[in-house]
Amino acid sequence: MWPMIFVQLEYLVRILGAAICGLLVGYERENHLKTAGIRTHTIVALASAVMMIISKYGFQDILALDHIGLDPSRVAAGIVTAIGFLGAGVIFTRNISVSGLTTAAGIWATVGIGMAFGAGMYVLGIMTTVCILIFQFILHRRFRWLKTPTIQQITLVMNNTENIKSVLTDSFSIKDLKIMTMKATRLDGQTLKIKLNVAFPEDYTYQDVIDLLKDNPQIKSVDI
Repeated sequence: MWPMIFVQLEYLVRILGAAICGLLVGYERENHLKTAGIRTHTIVALASAVMMIISKYGFQDILALDHIGLDPSRVAAGIVTAIGFLGAGVIFTRNISVSGLTTAAGIWATVGIGMAFGAGMYVLGIMTTVCILIFQFILHRRFRWLKTPTIQQITLVMNNTENIKSVLTDSFSIKDLKIMTMKATRLDGQTLKIKLNVAFPEDYTYQDVIDLLKDNPQIKSVDI
């Protein structure tokens, strides 16, 4: 009886270890105001560890039978496949901007952490957690120069004037904004609807764009 209790306690330690590591990854995401935070990552890591334990040890009572053959890796493979729906749920697309990819990748990595703990690979699970936290911190705080500009769509309604492209290009270049593409649609004889895909530098806000364009007498409305 006691050996069985000790085995169950070891499984419990694996689950708790996975939950703690998931909590740490989730805290980092929640600290950056992401949708999937502490609770999501903790539950994902915990559930992955449970399913990995079941996959590896849950069928030992029937494996002794001669006519039974099982592949313990199939449950583990199912975990990786099933997590896709949760990762897809935190990815948001607005116009041509995509957000949530890092959080989705973090959830996927959290599954791996939980599976490592469930398989009894404590060092691997802990070191993976440490690596995720270190890289998230370093790439978010220290190496901002590695980040590519954010592409955002801006819709303008403005008067139809000569050299409109050069006027807009010059206006945006003052603040280091670069127009990537431009599409104009005529609303009437004197008014155009212009859709711009603009590359924003780091830490540039929508209010900065409004402040840049609000004094242009040719622009009637701005939609970002």
